[in-house]
Amino acid sequence: MSHKITQKIVGYKVVNKEEQAQLDTQANAQTQDLELMHETLKRPEVLFGTTYKIKTPQSEHAMYITINDMVLNAGTEFEERHPYEIFINSKNMEHFQWVLALTRLISAVWRKGGDACFLVDELKGVFDPKGGYFKKGGVYMPSLVAEIGCAIESHLKRMGIMKGHEMEHHQKAFLETKRQEFEASVQAVQNASEGFPEQASLCGKCHVKAAIVMDGCVTCLNCGESKCG
Repeated sequence: MSHKITQKIVGYKVVNKEEQAQLDTQANAQTQDLELMHETLKRPEVLFGTTYKIKTPQSEHAMYITINDMVLNAGTEFEERHPYEIFINSKNMEHFQWVLALTRLISAVWRKGGDACFLVDELKGVFDPKGGYFKKGGVYMPSLVAEIGCAIESHLKRMGIMKGHEMEHHQKAFLETKRQEFEASVQAVQNASEGFPEQASLCGKCHVKAAIVMDGCVTCLNCGESKCG
């Protein structure tokens, strides 16, 4: 196995086979002592939870998503939080059956252990045949299930399990220039919540009303998606 050296070498030591075998044995023993998430892991009496509020224009009642996390290897350098269970509560009982089934399935996948980030993409890819809706700020949600997926995504990002997409500096500078040119040419009144021009259209990639036509090319001011490549 190769290792990239990022610091200046100040000394070295040649490890023989016996010493390497001893180091490998110690590493394996340490790994075996680590507590990993699996379905037979006993649920503790107390879990750390976070609740997210979802309010859609399709219902007068809000939906509350609570995700409880289990702390593994507490008090050690390997301490980490792992999602253990999810509950969804609302006064609106219209979706009770499938919401209950969805929470049980998601909780079961989390308790199996391993990488469960694929759930976010699966949930966000669900489209309501009756049509989606726009959230505050112009973000399009194709379905209520997709918004549940976004809430889970936010939780996993806060825990460091998922990494968010970050544009590079030159991309941000280019989009800011495009934004200023567009606003100067049409004297648009900006949206107070997100700062995107009022004439912007819906971006097919990030589902935010931030796509503008500049120099004959449709460019999204939110994610950088461009029809011109």
